[in-house]
Amino acid sequence: MRLWQKELVTGLLLFLAVSIVGGMTGLFIPLVLALTLGTLMRQLYQINRFEKWIRTGGRTKYPKTTGVWEEIYYHVYRIKKNEKKRKKKLGKMIDQFRQSTEALPDAAVVLGTNDEIEWANKAAREVFGLQQSDKGQRILNLIRFPEFIRYLKSGNFNEAVILPSPVNHRITLAVRIITYGAGLRLLLAQDVTQLKKMERMRKDFVANVSHELRTPLTVLKGYLETLQDMDDGQSPLLTTSFQQMQGQTERMQHLVDDLLLLTRLETHQKKTECINVPALLSQICKEVETIQSKTSDLSAVGNLPGRIELSLESDVNIMGDEQELRSAFTNLLDNALKYSPDDSVVKMRWYRSSDTIMLDIEDHGEGIATADIPRVTERFYRSEAKRVKKVGGTGLGLAIVKHVLMRHDATLNISSELGKGSLFSCRFPVKRVCH
Repeated sequence: MRLWQKELVTGLLLFLAVSIVGGMTGLFIPLVLALTLGTLMRQLYQINRFEKWIRTGGRTKYPKTTGVWEEIYYHVYRIKKNEKKRKKKLGKMIDQFRQSTEALPDAAVVLGTNDEIEWANKAAREVFGLQQSDKGQRILNLIRFPEFIRYLKSGNFNEAVILPSPVNHRITLAVRIITYGAGLRLLLAQDVTQLKKMERMRKDFVANVSHELRTPLTVLKGYLETLQDMDDGQSPLLTTSFQQMQGQTERMQHLVDDLLLLTRLETHQKKTECINVPALLSQICKEVETIQSKTSDLSAVGNLPGRIELSLESDVNIMGDEQELRSAFTNLLDNALKYSPDDSVVKMRWYRSSDTIMLDIEDHGEGIATADIPRVTERFYRSEAKRVKKVGGTGLGLAIVKHVLMRHDATLNISSELGKGSLFSCRFPVKRVCH
């Protein structure tokens, strides 16, 4: 039998005894009132003891008692003991987490809903100059770089922002924000000083080597042209050798020019003017068609319609650098012509949608494998697919296109299917529109 049942039975027995005695003595009501009052006083006494024990946190041994109150004390004491064990376990886990995050080489700062600092590890205190007393301060009051302020307020944390350390400007940090929980954010900062240094060295190396190669290439090209002019055609081997040397020299010249252009895109300041894109596209198409006709069999070309179909559905102009856009559009058009049959048509379409300005270049050529699409804009990347015809090139064309579009706040989308062709879409934001 449970204790509360025993308490109930005891109460009923007491009430029965009081009823019998009260019936015999005629004092039933006074005795019942006395029993009720005694029971009430006992319960109030037990409640008072329990409240005092709970008020101290229940840390001490619970007071001795009997009946159902002993059971209540026991259950509460066991709950408190289990809670203490859980707190101890959680405390160890938190200590281990703090020790591990303190050992991280990257800076980590936990930000609250109002961008206030809630916690920072050792690396964060070193690279940002934070103090223990900065807890509760807004991060914008301590890191005041305009790039970081715009980044934090934008809410777009897909990319990291590059900025110098507030305490040591020789240290370069890549800072990014990760959102989690209810309005909480984790700020992570990685020291990318060496990476940026190596990237700068690579750019300088490519620029210097490309620049130094121009002079010897020009000399070689000049002597080859002279030797070709002196060739009387008596030796087929010599004539073929001159032609191959001339072809390889021109290929190296194109490679050097493309490398220098990429270096200029990465290092030079942006130049902007209002560009008449429809006129630029018309000019590019005429130039490319002229070059195509000169390099093809003229008798065959005479029987074929123009390979480029230009559709100007909008007269919108955009802000940008005309030479850079000319290079990007020409590269896309050249690629479409090179990788599609000689009797196929390449379509160029300039139009405006609700929130973007679009240039689509569509061909019906060999297409690109799905696995290759993310990599075709990498430098020197060439697809391993077997081609119907051998296509020359430097492997830098789409890398140039990507850099030009990035400098114009635009993106390049590629959709393709092997054997059916490709569609290259340049998407410019509406903010680039000019008159």
